[in-house]
Amino acid sequence: MRRVRVSPVKGPFSLRCDEIAPDKSISHRCAMFALLSDRPSVIRNFLQAEDTLASLSIACQLGATAEWGGEGELTITPPVELREPDDVLDCGNAGTGMRLYCGLLAGVEGSFVLTGDRYLRARPMKRVTAPLQSVGAQLDGREHGNLAPLHIRGGQLKAFRYESPVDSAQVKSAMILAALRGEGRSYYRESFLSRDHTERMLSGMGARIGRDAEGWITIDPMEGPLKPLKLRVPADPSSAFFFAVAAAIVPGSEVVLTQISLNQTRIEAFRVLEQMGAGIEYRIHQDLYEPVGEITVRHAGRLRATEVSENIPWLIDELPALAVAMATAEGMSRVRNAEELRVKESDRIASTLAALTACGIETEEYPDGYAVRGGELHAATIDSHGDHRIAMSFAVAGLLCGMEIVDTDCVATSFPNFFEILSRITEVSES
Repeated sequence: MRRVRVSPVKGPFSLRCDEIAPDKSISHRCAMFALLSDRPSVIRNFLQAEDTLASLSIACQLGATAEWGGEGELTITPPVELREPDDVLDCGNAGTGMRLYCGLLAGVEGSFVLTGDRYLRARPMKRVTAPLQSVGAQLDGREHGNLAPLHIRGGQLKAFRYESPVDSAQVKSAMILAALRGEGRSYYRESFLSRDHTERMLSGMGARIGRDAEGWITIDPMEGPLKPLKLRVPADPSSAFFFAVAAAIVPGSEVVLTQISLNQTRIEAFRVLEQMGAGIEYRIHQDLYEPVGEITVRHAGRLRATEVSENIPWLIDELPALAVAMATAEGMSRVRNAEELRVKESDRIASTLAALTACGIETEEYPDGYAVRGGELHAATIDSHGDHRIAMSFAVAGLLCGMEIVDTDCVATSFPNFFEILSRITEVSES
């Protein structure tokens, strides 16, 4: 089991970061959505990490071909028809991959089995399988479809009207993908807009996705193949946020994060960090599928405590790193309405608080969140529980006090060059 030791930073740092990992959510969707066209999709800057490569491998098992060209350009050529695979479809550690493929394959004739690593097989899937089952998908697995391996017997789906009890981009995306193969117009509604990459990308490919006056997302079935994708995947704001926190907590420091998605549903954590007192500037350079630009983050004094209870779906992945910022802030910070953290790669409420407690920080746990009293972080040995965001968050905390992170192989699932970039700030050693 790999361990990483992070030494305390020796002084202020200035970092221009052009190598932030490409956006994981968009890369997953590129691999899948390319299957909905009849022409090759050309993707530049596809995230070559374990999770997204697993989604690409599944696309190839379904009949696509993937060819890598110069400068990392990826061409995905879809099959005439998706084929029934002769083996199980391994999603690795990717919850996004498994949940979205459930929706995509629910309307495809054939038998499909989705599985993953030991962490993914322990993650609850009912939030996606139950709504799909309710609209006619034939889908089952362990605990009546709650745990992988999941079996899908795909076929024609009926149109549906579904109001989701959870605001989740994964649930929404699975249902939209299922609706594209439905018998008529389908309707989906959530109480709060979750991340909207699926709607943006599919609309750009020609899918008829809209929103009516009552807030229902309307999805018309495909009448034929969609247009192919031609895009450059922007840098991932969730990955970039680790270095934003680093600049915000190390006195005198600054980081410039380039070629990053500035989609409003993806930069909420930066807005919270700004409210806490960090100096942050945003510049949009282009806007096709996604607004893309750069973010500059500067240390501007000690951070202030904050309360986070709104727009949770927009910053759910960044909350562990934000908890590290809260641990350095003046006063008591609170996070509520974040029960979604319980069903990520680990129970991120429990994992985050256990790590903060090990670092000498006072915390309080709630069913849907936590409180963190800012103080002085102390060196500790942190178990990531196989969760890449816990590992990276507490590696950043190590800039202030030194830290040893146990089980860091998981970082390769989303941000393979994270420690390489971190080593430009401070000493990082592996064992």
